[in-house]
Amino acid sequence: MNHPATRAAAIDLLLLDVDGVLTDGRVTYTDAGDEVKRFHVRDGSGLKIWHSLGKRTAVISGRTSKAVERRAAELGIAPVYQGRADKLAAFRDLLAEVNVPAERVCAVGDDLPDLPVLVRCGLSVAVADAAAEVREVAHHTTAAAGGAGAVREVVEWLLALRGEWDGVVKGFRA
Repeated sequence: MNHPATRAAAIDLLLLDVDGVLTDGRVTYTDAGDEVKRFHVRDGSGLKIWHSLGKRTAVISGRTSKAVERRAAELGIAPVYQGRADKLAAFRDLLAEVNVPAERVCAVGDDLPDLPVLVRCGLSVAVADAAAEVREVAHHTTAAAGGAGAVREVVEWLLALRGEWDGVVKGFRA
């Protein structure tokens, strides 16, 4: 297996699960029946940094939520596949749509439905509170839990492996 830095150099697409990765995995409903999700602002700023470097982000989620559509639109995440319980089929559809080979994808997951993608992508990441089986197959596990800045941590990790993070920080200091 190649070293993570070698794998990171090839990554063009960051693929995210939603519940348990971009959120803490809890599902909250209002009395009106609306679903409420909480997203971490640093994940959003990390994704904006990732995109500013010409990289792309996509989402595959087993659930469907208007909140995910809104957050993805705010952050420029596309494509967004929702309601896709068969994540492997969705992954194959995604690869064909964006014309990126699997080895150029870094996928971030937290639970068993993410396993088929995590074992087929170029670089796989588990969030800190992921299921043990997910952490076992991941190339890297974050210190942060899902919904608590784990995606920002992944962006920093990838860019540090690529030798780009220091330049990003210097740009903000300037």
